[in-house]
Parts: sequence; C-alpha cells; structure tokens
Amino acid sequence: MSKKQEQEAFKRLLIIMDELREKCPWDKKQTIDSLRHLTIEETYELSDAILKNDSQEIKKELGDLFLHLVFYSKIASEENKFTISDVLNSICDKLIHRHPHIYADVEVENEEQVKQNWEKLKLKEGKKSVLEGVPDSLPALLKAYRIQEKVKGVGFEFSNVSQVLDKIKEEIDEFETETDQLKKEEEFGDVLFSLINYARYVGINPEDALEKTNIKFKRRFQELENQTQKKSLHLHELSLEEMDEIWTQIKKDEKTK
Repeated sequence: MSKKQEQEAFKRLLIIMDELREKCPWDKKQTIDSLRHLTIEETYELSDAILKNDSQEIKKELGDLFLHLVFYSKIASEENKFTISDVLNSICDKLIHRHPHIYADVEVENEEQVKQNWEKLKLKEGKKSVLEGVPDSLPALLKAYRIQEKVKGVGFEFSNVSQVLDKIKEEIDEFETETDQLKKEEEFGDVLFSLINYARYVGINPEDALEKTNIKFKRRFQELENQTQKKSLHLHELSLEEMDEIWTQIKKDEKTK
C-alpha cells in the first residue's frame, strides 16, 4: 500500500467518525469517560490476538483501537480541547525530541543507551521522577515490570544474573521465616517482585509468560474434565493421584503432537 493509499484510508476513517458523531444516537451520546472501559477491553482483545499469533484478529483489533483514538480526538475537538492533528503532531514532536541519535548529533552504540537517553530526556523535560510514566492503574504484575524497566534506564540494576537469583533466594527466606500474616503478605510481594525482575533480566516478559501458562493450564484442565466425563465420572469422585495420572498423560500427549 502506498503512502497516498494509507492517507486516504485514514481520511476515510475521519469522515466516517464525523458522520457517526452527527447521525448515530449511540455515537452521539459517548463521552471520553464512557469510552474508557471499552478502550481497555479492546486493548485486552488485541493482547489476546497477539498471544494467539492471529494476524487477522490483530488487524481487526487494531482497527477497533484506531477508532477509539479517533473517537477521543473527535470529542475533544468538539469541546475545543485538542484535535487529531494536535495528537499526531504531539507524538511526532516527542519522537523527534526523544531520538537525538536519529534527528540530532547524539551517538549511541546499542539499545540500552537509547533507553538511558530516553529517561534522561524525560527528566530534562520537567518530570520529577523516572517513575512518573508508570500509570497507577496498571495491573500489579505489569506495573512491577515497567517500574523495573524505568529504574534500569538510570542505572539502578543488578550487574549480573547471579545477584538477581541471590535476591530471589533472600526474599524467599524472609517469606518463610515471617510469622505475622500481614508482614508475610508483604514478603510474598517481595518474592513476586524479585521473580518479575529475574524474568525481565533474562529477556522474558512475565505478563506474557504467565498468560501463556494460564492458557496452557486451562486447556489441560478442560481436557482433564473431558476425559473424566467420557468415563461417566465427576472430578470430585477422583482422588488427587487419579487426576494427576490423567494430567501427566495429557502433558505427554501434547508433547507428541
């Protein structure tokens, strides 16, 4: 697709948005606040499509998100707050400013230096903390990952993987020896935070890893249910050992496929 075709497609979406906002009762009623939970839902649907590596679904969900971005901008323009042009120019200006190794004379050797420069530039822009860019509303696991990524950008990072593993062991020991329930919860949080840090350190996104495990567990457990039903039994009628035997066979069958 040529640049002209891309521009025409985007223009078409803007025209349709104008028409919907003018003529459709549902679209006319929407506000920035009313769209928020729908946008979150669309984002998770995109995430699901990405994890499934379903390119057609990814395309569909990206379209839904594009619509939301245009929708927010349309509402804001009606309220004389900003326009879609303001939104696009704002991100263009930010990208140029945050990439001096492309648009200025700064030199970098690798990805890590790019990230470090990014965080330094954000502080120069007036941000009081490198953690200001981490939304409070993020899910806890993702928030921990982003916090660790941010502080790494300014050099707050273990120097080798052995130190990361030692920290996990230290946190597990503290968790096991704590007897107060509230403090034990806090120590368990420290264990999780350290595990997330280890995943990040070795190049694994813990959110993706956990979701893939959720999908795998759900698939295997439903197969356990199916096999039990074929025997005209219910799970509660089986012992843990009997369920584990079926579970083990399910895992073996998956590996041979």
